[in-house]
This record gives sequence, C-alpha cells and structure tokens, in this order.
Amino acid sequence: MKSFIHDDFLLTNPVAKELYHGYAAKMPIFDYHCHLSPKEIAENKRYRNITEVWLGGDHYKWRAMRANGIEEKYITGTASDREKFQKWAETVPKCIGNPLYHWTHLELKRYFGVDQLLTAETAEEIWQHCNRLLQQDDFRVRGLIERSKVTALCTTDDPTDSLEYHIALAKDPTFKVKVLPTFRPDKGYYIERPGFAQWVAKLATVAGRTIAGFTDLKNALQQRIDFFHGMGCRISDHGLDPIVYQEGTEEEVDAIFRKALRGGALTAEEIAKYKTQTLLFLGRAYAAKGWVMQLHLNSMRNNSTRMFKLLGPDTGFDAMGDYPLAETLIKFLDQLDQTDELPKTILYSLNPSDNELLATIAGSFQGGGIPGKMQLGSGWWFNDHMDGMIRQMVALANTGLLSQFVGMLTDSRSFLSYTRHEYFRRILCNLLGEWAVRGEAPADPHLLGGMVEDICYHNACRYFGLGC
Repeated sequence: MKSFIHDDFLLTNPVAKELYHGYAAKMPIFDYHCHLSPKEIAENKRYRNITEVWLGGDHYKWRAMRANGIEEKYITGTASDREKFQKWAETVPKCIGNPLYHWTHLELKRYFGVDQLLTAETAEEIWQHCNRLLQQDDFRVRGLIERSKVTALCTTDDPTDSLEYHIALAKDPTFKVKVLPTFRPDKGYYIERPGFAQWVAKLATVAGRTIAGFTDLKNALQQRIDFFHGMGCRISDHGLDPIVYQEGTEEEVDAIFRKALRGGALTAEEIAKYKTQTLLFLGRAYAAKGWVMQLHLNSMRNNSTRMFKLLGPDTGFDAMGDYPLAETLIKFLDQLDQTDELPKTILYSLNPSDNELLATIAGSFQGGGIPGKMQLGSGWWFNDHMDGMIRQMVALANTGLLSQFVGMLTDSRSFLSYTRHEYFRRILCNLLGEWAVRGEAPADPHLLGGMVEDICYHNACRYFGLGC
C-alpha cells in the first residue's frame, strides 16, 4: 500500500507540486510564535520516551482522547507513559478528518522515518522504534530543532522572567539557531484576576523599584521592555479575552490601580479603564522600539470550572468566543494611529467568522511605507487545519495582499510540531496551484514560486527585522 505521507501529500495538481518541491520545501523556518521551553533548549533535553515529547502538554491530543472516551488517568493522570501512548494510538484512527491525523503521521514520518499508520496494533512496534531513536544525541531538543531547518524561534515570556536561558543560549557558540524572547504581559493586564498584586510585587523585585502607583507600573514595564529588547526581543503578545476600550484619565487609572493593590473590589468600568490605558501605554512603547504587537482575540478559556480546578489552565477546555470586537478594536488601534504610535500589528481571532472583519480592519491602518504593516494572523488554534488555513488566506487575498503575509507559526509546546510548517506550505502551494489551474492566477512557477518563498520565510524575516 502506498505510504499515507508521500512526496505529493495534499498536492493535487501539477502547479502545486512544482511550487512545493521547487520552492517551499527548501525554505528554512522562522518560528515567530511558539510556547517552547527555553530551559529545555538551553539544557538540550533528552526525552525519556515518545510520550514525554509527544503527549506531555499537548492539549490538542488531550481533547481528542477525551472525545474518544479515554479516562483522564490515561491523559493527564497517573497511568504509565506506555499506557498513555497506547490510548493515544487507539484514538488516532478515530481522528480522520481532524488535523491531528495528518500531524501525527507527518511527525512520525519526518522525525522517526515511520511509514506505518499508528493504531492500537502498531503501537508497540512504533513505541520501541521511536524510543530507541530518542536515546541518540541528535534526537535531543537541539537536534530536533536543527533537523527542522529552523533559523530562529521566539518563545513566550512573562515580563518578570530573568531570561537566563536566553542569555545562556546567546553565549553558546555551538548552537546557531536564534532563540529570542517574546514579551507577554497578560498578568499585568488582567487586574481583576487573582494573583495580580503578587505579580506586581514580583515585577517590582525584578525591576528593582517600588511600584505604588500607575506611573510606577509603567516605568517598571518600560524597564523590562528595554531589557527584553537588549536580549533580541522584537515581538509582544497579548491574549485579550475580550478586548475592551474605556476612556479614563491618568488620575482615575492610578486610583484604580492602587485600589486593586489594596485588594479592593473593582467595577467593570474601572477594570476597562485600567486595561485600556495599560494597553495603550504598551502599544506606544512597542512602536517606539519598532516591535511587532500580536493580539490574540475571541477565545473563551477554561470553560469547565471543575477541570480548571483539577488541572489548571491550558489543558484543553477552551473554545471559540463571540465577543463584540470591531468597534472596540478599531477605537484602540485608532487611538494609537492618531499620534502615529501604532506599531506593526498581527491580528488573530479564534473565531473564523472574524477573518474578513479583521482583514478589513487591518486594511484601515496600513501605511508608513511598511509592507503588510497590519497583518491578518495565520489560522490559529482551532483553525490551524486545512479548511481554516484556506479560509484565512482567501480572506486575506480577497481584501488585502496575500503576497505580504508573514506565514505560519507553530504556537506549540512540542519540539515535534515543526511539521506544521510543512503542512501549511503544502496547503499554500495547493491553493495557488488551484488558482493557476482554473486560470485565476498565471501558471508561472517563477512568479508564484517567489510568492511562496516570501510567505514561507522571507516576509517574516523582513517584517520582524531579525535578520534571519
């Protein structure tokens, strides 16, 4: 039987095959947004088995296993690694139609040379084969990154992080891949959440200054922005659930901030005023540094209170949101744009119904001589499958310039997820190939091939200014 993952996987026309094999396949990877551990990279971690590297922390797989009726002890619980792998192997055949089926077999093929389909019956053989390879030095974390042709990757880091592992990696001449931080200040944005005052105290300690009022907070955040910038950071990231906009004076926000530090109860209006002024301050700070601001929108997280109490966040109990978006987002972007302090911005929504909305909002704020200054972000989370990627690219092409798109990211905690770039590239090439076959685009491999190379790599390198 023909291998499921073969040379022309997902490539359904001659133009697509030429574009992928002649252009996309050779391009390196710049992974500008991920949740990989810089500690594991710095220490060049060796994984004990395929379960640890593949199932640990992967809430995509956990959701599928729960949907397949697998008990929690085999997912995040006390079962052995071998038992957890077996339950995943039993689930995989049920995943046809879900991108996990493609990702699973791409990862097995590209990293371990496995052509077999993963099933309950093949699990033992694949378990033994992968585990033997994982004991080799070139299957440690750095080897997996280098084998994936990654030139640079950007982790996701709290402003209070010491960045000690980024510092160690920057000083290590044996590892050529750039590992850069991303500034993720969500804990300083959500003033209403438990732990806010404790986070502010930690920020004060790290910044070496007292934080008693809102001006103190801004000064401390600016200090951390400067520190991150010195470590090569050029990107920020925000999870806004939801984005809010409420005008407020500096004096009002200072009083709100002091009230929160005292443990006082805040009104919805007070929370919105604090969040608005904080995000505006950060946006201006990013623009001054030439950073890119990423806004992740319209998710609803930790929907199961019972499981959140049991397992905590990021364990697979999230969903698409449908918060009001357009008016609030436009007010925020426009406030920065009025003073020419709107940074380069990537807009992502977890809800695909927002694609055209975000694409046209982005188009309202393009300019400054920057190609694709405002970006419609790639299909994110519940949308990083074939249909979601195509919908995102078609929306961008119809209302803006697909040719200036900065392309795919992994958004993953797994070092085996780099095949998602291959997956995206095959889908991109097939989409362009279909347009060419139907006469909607020139069947010119040189023209379309240059566009493919830009989207796969060059656009991101230019956009983030990291010289990769």
